[in-house]
Amino acid sequence: MQKKFEIIPIIAWVVAVAGILLAYKYIGGGKILTLIGKPALEGMIIVFIGTLGATVVGQGWDHFTKVPSLMGLAFNPLQYNVKESIDQMVNFASVARKDGVLALEKELPNLKEPFFKKMLSLAIDGNDPDVIRSIAETEMTFVAERHSVNAKIFDKMGGYSPTLGIIGTVVGLIATFAAAAGGDPQDLIKHISTAFIATLWGIFLANLVFLPIGDKLKNVHLEEAEYMEVVMRGVISIQEGEAPSIVKAKLYSMLPASKQEKK
Repeated sequence: MQKKFEIIPIIAWVVAVAGILLAYKYIGGGKILTLIGKPALEGMIIVFIGTLGATVVGQGWDHFTKVPSLMGLAFNPLQYNVKESIDQMVNFASVARKDGVLALEKELPNLKEPFFKKMLSLAIDGNDPDVIRSIAETEMTFVAERHSVNAKIFDKMGGYSPTLGIIGTVVGLIATFAAAAGGDPQDLIKHISTAFIATLWGIFLANLVFLPIGDKLKNVHLEEAEYMEVVMRGVISIQEGEAPSIVKAKLYSMLPASKQEKK
């Protein structure tokens, strides 16, 4: 188990943003500074501050403070080498069949992944397979709940930001019309276009920042859940004294065809 920085999502995000900006500039004939310069500042502040405030109210301060670390986790997730763990369990099954499960105690210091180490310790201690399965499933359930809460933070932010963008646009339009009496029509049109930038920022943040990060966190959880399921079944197979060939066939059958060992 180790962390691995994923550059492809960053590249994909940069390409998406660049595509939008280039289309706006060279196809739509717009000016980039209109979207990020001083005219857009009012809408940006409403969207950013409003979204952060709504998130704190809805999700709580403790959950909100996790946002930076969760964003880091989305782009630098833990990598689980499932095939390596399967090969370890096959070797452990061979040792257990020959010398007994207690002979695996010397392997515990070499295991770095906490869940694998815990499950193997339970087996070495002589716990019934049903007990091991119950403990593993309980941990997996609560891990899933915690991960669901983490992803939900970004799902909620993805829901708040477009609405705050609309609020920013309405505020901008009110101010524009209030100051428009006797003004230049061209100046009025310019201010109206600036007001709609708030909606643009709200939609942008939702669909290119918050919701994609939420989806990425869900995928990270699915990878961890797959690993935990494989470890649980492998350790139970070792405890039950199954042959190494059976353990290997059973665990590899849980993986997608692309990840299964080729004969």
